[in-house]
Amino acid sequence: MSRISVRGFAVASATAVTTVGAVVGVASGNAAQPSGDNFEATAADTTLLADIPAGEQAQVQVSSLTEQADVQAAAADASARKSAEEAARLQAAKDAEAKKKAADKAEQERKEAEERAEREKREAEERASRDAARDLSSFSAPAQGSYSIAEVKAIARQIIPASQFQCFSNIVDHESGWNYRATNPSSGAYGLVQALPGHKMSSAGADWQTNPATQIKWGLSYMDGRYGSPCGAWSFWQANRWY
Repeated sequence: MSRISVRGFAVASATAVTTVGAVVGVASGNAAQPSGDNFEATAADTTLLADIPAGEQAQVQVSSLTEQADVQAAAADASARKSAEEAARLQAAKDAEAKKKAADKAEQERKEAEERAEREKREAEERASRDAARDLSSFSAPAQGSYSIAEVKAIARQIIPASQFQCFSNIVDHESGWNYRATNPSSGAYGLVQALPGHKMSSAGADWQTNPATQIKWGLSYMDGRYGSPCGAWSFWQANRWY
């Protein structure tokens, strides 16, 4: 029942009551009749009581609970999304850190492999140099009064391992210019490799002063023994300008 229909019903009821009251009053000799104000008040009171029917009140309560449930569900969804986003961010950070560690580990392993390969290569060259020195311990150049630089280098190529020859040659270039009779007037260093004192080369042969092969063999033995190889000696020479 709508508010308008209730109000109409109330007005009709009030009219009926007024009519009955008038009749009763006449019959009892009471001429008093309800005033217009009492009639409106009665009608108004009746309307206020029926303003919101019980059914509509239930609907309003249900609607309010539904809205509250919707708000709570929206809040729960927002919280769940926030939690999911935070979890995703943390996982992405962990994945990035794991990738970085893997890349660092791979780079470290690569460097270690390169260093190991270089070390093994150097050790192999040093072994070859020492073996060559032992194999050529009995080698001697043909005895002659003098040797040209080309002849001295040709002898050196027969004694020095091919992988070490350039390093040996670099040192001799700087020390004596391939002059097997070179003498340092200040220190007394002598020969191709400028042994100091020169007579140390006698361990390789008594002809150390005149035979470039003897000087070369002694120089190779010295470089192998002290620096591992002529290339090891050349690296030291570059850093210190002596060896």
